Amino acid sequence: MAENLVVTFNAGSSSLRCGVFRQSDDGPLEIRNFHIRGLPLGMTLTERDPMTGTTTETDFGAPAGSDSAHPEALAHMLARLEGLSGLGAIRAVAHRVVHGGVEFSAPVMIDKDVIARLKKLSPLAPSHQPHNLRPIRQVQQHFPGIPQIACFDTAFHRSQPRLAQIFGLPRTLSDEGILRFGFHGLSYDYIAHQLGRSFPDLAQQRIIVAHLGRGVSMCALKNGKSIATTMGLTALDGLPMGRRCGALDPGVVLHLILDRGHSPQEVRDMLYERSGLLGVSGISGEMNDLLASDRAEAAEAVDYFVYQSGRHFGSLAAALGGVDAVVLTGGMGEHIPPLRARLVGELAWLGAELDKTANSDGRTILTTPASRLPVLMLPTDEEQVLARNAFGMLAARTGSR
Repeated sequence: MAENLVVTFNAGSSSLRCGVFRQSDDGPLEIRNFHIRGLPLGMTLTERDPMTGTTTETDFGAPAGSDSAHPEALAHMLARLEGLSGLGAIRAVAHRVVHGGVEFSAPVMIDKDVIARLKKLSPLAPSHQPHNLRPIRQVQQHFPGIPQIACFDTAFHRSQPRLAQIFGLPRTLSDEGILRFGFHGLSYDYIAHQLGRSFPDLAQQRIIVAHLGRGVSMCALKNGKSIATTMGLTALDGLPMGRRCGALDPGVVLHLILDRGHSPQEVRDMLYERSGLLGVSGISGEMNDLLASDRAEAAEAVDYFVYQSGRHFGSLAAALGGVDAVVLTGGMGEHIPPLRARLVGELAWLGAELDKTANSDGRTILTTPASRLPVLMLPTDEEQVLARNAFGMLAARTGSR
């Protein structure tokens, strides 16, 4: 009998990820992984078979135009999925959607009404939401009748107490949904799940998780639930990122618009695309580029990132009433040992003591046995969370019949 398969899509502004999963006794098992990068200027597709470890790469060259880059990339990926028919039948497609707003606090089956409501949230995540929604429409056309599921980065943080969610604004705005939502929830969900499996005693304690990717945030976990996070209504708040500014005095925005004559669109483009590490350094928004540079501006951008990280660690430790462990994850957390060393150094006041060999080797525990605060490095896997939610919803639908 053919396997029941779930497909996951994680669409960003410069890349598109797709996973194919079957269910196993240990949960979703990935049997294919596709990744198109280089958008919108080029399209290079990497296909990996996790079962055999084989990887193939195909360069499709430049797309016909920047507006068509993402649809073309998805068309190539959908064609690859058709070629996997011998492995099983696709029963559901799950999508990462960055912003779910107040309405969506759990995965949901997608219909026209859901799409319309998610589209209205696009101004709150302009660099993400339109890209998240595009595959939904193309999958509907390519695989009509297959249920699609939206899983939200904001949903994981809906467990936060009200005081962690509201801003110091007129109460009517809070009632209308102007709240601190937080993001990277799929990543934090995966880390909380992995802590429960591999470190069950630690998982029920006070944990700070730092998601250090192209976007950067931190989350305070208690008993595996989100207590506080660094991002807010949008993905601009909190720590400085590759191109996004992080925490900013709102008076700066008013000054740029009212006194310096910048248009709102110019300021939005500045805060989302020309700030953060790129803005401070004037060189690059990539941490590896900055660490490799001998320019003073690059060093200052790295120092600024580490300094802000230390401040946010302290803020979340206060929200938790103490901290029992820290987890570093995301691309920078998983692959840049010099940055990990700097961040552990910022935690010395909490008793963290770096194990240099463990850090250089990329081990799970980065601190010494004598360290009062353990610091872990755990790779994240948002696609696993998408697949787990999809299989769960399929099982619920079957059980309800």
